[in-house]
Amino acid sequence: MSDTDVHGPIDFVLLEFPGDVPLDETAAELAALVDAGFIALYDLVAVRKEADGSFSGIELDELDGSFTAFAGARSGLLGDEDLAAAADALEPGTVAALIVFENTWAARFVSAAYRAGGEVVASARIPAADVIEALDALDA
Repeated sequence: MSDTDVHGPIDFVLLEFPGDVPLDETAAELAALVDAGFIALYDLVAVRKEADGSFSGIELDELDGSFTAFAGARSGLLGDEDLAAAADALEPGTVAALIVFENTWAARFVSAAYRAGGEVVASARIPAADVIEALDALDA
């Protein structure tokens, strides 16, 4: 396997927002991650969940216009069932950004591990909120 065949881990994050908050800082930080080469953006789609529980995919400019620079970020990895699963996780009356990205910062490490015969046998992600809560508990 050559280094060009190796990718960093692929993650997704579903960010839920109330429908009336500015998202320009969030969009700017995502752009900074892409521009710095830390991540490669594969997909960014927006979902709205209505008060009655129905949902729909929405255009990125409906997220207050902040994410319009990412319009067209669609790899084809996400399908309708993924939007439905995302909507199931949302509270009624919210909007969300579903983001799929590659952790490009890790690709060289992954390549080195593969060359040494390594393979991933387990992986997990600890949500930031859980880390903050644990650190706050230690400080108390």
